[in-house]
Amino acid sequence: MSFGDTPPFALTSIDPTRRDMLRAGLLGALGVTLPRLLRADAERAGDNGSDKGGGRKAPRAKSCILLFMEGGPAHQDMWDMKPDAPAEVRGDFKPIGSSIPGVHVCEHLPMLAKELHRTALVRSVHHGIVDHNAGAYYALTGRSPAVGGGLIVRDEPDNFPPFGAVVSKLRPIDRPLPAFVHLPDVMSNNGFDLPGQRAGFLGAGYDPMVAGDPSAPRYKVPGLGLQRGVSLERVEQRRELLARLNDGAAIGEQAAADRLEQFHDKAFHLLSSPEARRAFDLSGESEKTRERYGLPDRVDRSVEARKFGGLPHLGQCTLLARRLIEAGVRLVTIGSGRRFDQAWDTHRDHFPLLRRALLPYFDRAFSALLADLAERGLLDETLVVAMGEFGRTPRLGQVTSSAGAAPAGRDHWPHCYTVLLAGGGIQGGVVHGASDRHAAYPVRDAATPEDIAATIYRALGLDPHDRIVDALGRPQHLALGTPIEALF
Repeated sequence: MSFGDTPPFALTSIDPTRRDMLRAGLLGALGVTLPRLLRADAERAGDNGSDKGGGRKAPRAKSCILLFMEGGPAHQDMWDMKPDAPAEVRGDFKPIGSSIPGVHVCEHLPMLAKELHRTALVRSVHHGIVDHNAGAYYALTGRSPAVGGGLIVRDEPDNFPPFGAVVSKLRPIDRPLPAFVHLPDVMSNNGFDLPGQRAGFLGAGYDPMVAGDPSAPRYKVPGLGLQRGVSLERVEQRRELLARLNDGAAIGEQAAADRLEQFHDKAFHLLSSPEARRAFDLSGESEKTRERYGLPDRVDRSVEARKFGGLPHLGQCTLLARRLIEAGVRLVTIGSGRRFDQAWDTHRDHFPLLRRALLPYFDRAFSALLADLAERGLLDETLVVAMGEFGRTPRLGQVTSSAGAAPAGRDHWPHCYTVLLAGGGIQGGVVHGASDRHAAYPVRDAATPEDIAATIYRALGLDPHDRIVDALGRPQHLALGTPIEALF
């Protein structure tokens, strides 16, 4: 007898094995992956957070798009250029004027140059972490990765949660969409998923929905579909049956059953929602709009960006992020590389990679996002952030990590780099802070990742001093830094 034909009789007599089989049947009916994606690693981390924050300000931004330039973009070759520095510092690129009078960007960012007035540049961000994984955690959570004499380099259930997880908890949405989405893949390096992507001590219920690569041929959101021959009505019947089984679970099983049920509920609401399906469907956009953001220029994605495979996914991921925000999603993180690709980590072939494989894609996608949001009247209510985990060394060939650097490459440099912010109450055309003549250290208005985190929460209408509770019941401030008020 198939699971779909099982009659709902003698429920109290079904043994635990039978209950587990029925749960498995529901998982299958919902599709191969969706509940597992929503559940993420629930068995590794319980949902222990609670909302203790009081007195939050009315939101300025309703949502946020965070473009994470993993690997570390070279600030001095993009938007903090030093044309009067020695050749081994200033590099190969020439500066061009931008829409902010007196502010220059790289010659290979001509489209962004026209939209730069919509942004604020913080040129004085700094910290002391040269490791990619730990640096990513610092950037995505605003919490130092240095703990107990070591560094946080992978996802752990007691990690501090990223911005998207916190916003999902404190500002939930009332429609059948995930509050927190990540595009395209979970980012990995050195055998570990980068920490700061999943929800940490808030629990797997606040993990992002990882929505895949919308630029890929025949794109479908992972798991957002029914198995062949399974109707939505049949899924609903199984869902009701599972709820009745969970009602009869032993006390010790109830918490796990309740947690599992919330993932099933999320999965069912996504599956049954035309609104959710429309939000993820790029066919609703005109060809002109899709071209504006950048259509993929290659089908074969086997060559990574650092081998000159480019960033063919970036334009359509950025367009989908705008579409999701427009539909009501709170926060979308876009990885500018792919799963095992620290795209901006240019130890070797630095200038050829920037010129051919990185900047053209970024320039088109990011400038289109800023202009499109403004034209649609969405920029005022959408915070946009572009940042990496650090910058690159002031001198070409300078070695700061075990990966080293070629004579014309740049190694890791966390001691000074730039973060771009736009929208959500941020004042466009502002340059905050400054680096020295070699773009090596801040000389004015130094800022930390803690300050950037506080600024992001401030823009989203959350008081950085609000608290969430960790797995041990300890209250934790959302951010430990100070918002950069000059940006508002």
